[in-house]
Amino acid sequence: MPEGHTIHRLAARHAELFAGDKLLATSPQGRFAEGAARLSGAVLDCTEAYGKHLLHHYSPGLTLHVHLGLYGKFTDGSGEPPPPVGQVRLRLTSDRHWLDLRGPTACELLDPPEVQALRDRLGPDPLRDDADPARAYARISRSPTPLGALLLDQSVVAGTGLIFVTEALFRAGLPPTLPGRKLTPTAWRNLWADLVDLMGVAVTVGRIDTVRPAHLPEAMGRAPRVDRHGGEVYVYRRPDAPCHVCGTTILRGDLAGRNFYWCPSCQPV
Repeated sequence: MPEGHTIHRLAARHAELFAGDKLLATSPQGRFAEGAARLSGAVLDCTEAYGKHLLHHYSPGLTLHVHLGLYGKFTDGSGEPPPPVGQVRLRLTSDRHWLDLRGPTACELLDPPEVQALRDRLGPDPLRDDADPARAYARISRSPTPLGALLLDQSVVAGTGLIFVTEALFRAGLPPTLPGRKLTPTAWRNLWADLVDLMGVAVTVGRIDTVRPAHLPEAMGRAPRVDRHGGEVYVYRRPDAPCHVCGTTILRGDLAGRNFYWCPSCQPV
């Protein structure tokens, strides 16, 4: 599932393509035909990303909500759109560009109260200027749940996925199994600031890189990481490999139904 930086990149891309334009909306697949009919002819005012949720705000008072989930994908281009191929849930076209959406978990129209309800059920997003990290810590500091699981809970922190969570915990020297209520205010401030920095860089470069300069391949004389997710990381999907910092073998275990990765030396329990 795309992590929050990808959704913020998509929001910026879609605004670049369509903001201020009157759009034609269709649903070649047919599953969003009614919604596309309501949307067609509306002008895109702006786009917004909140965690893993993408919002297109249209005049007058319509919002398109998309959650890509595991299989959702956007494609876009300029000029005339090609014939639809596969299960295109939604196609948006202007005089200059087209956009296709396939396989999302959610593709729906929301009214303003429903948009507010969506925001209200999400935790603060480290990539948003209006984020309030104190709201997340209020939940974390009262909970016996492992910190790794709390940070994956979108009602606690929005936009963080397994890569950002495992890597930020490593960089903070915190084990993923630490009960949330044992996290100190200072440790939370540092962890939040690191998430803001890591996710902000990912928005800029389009991939997740988490290693510090001293641990890059060229600095360590090691081979670059080869993985479909790209990016240089410390522990994510590196079980049985040596830690870039201390050489200890990276471990993998189950937490909240997910594979978690950590260094038992750098992140002692």
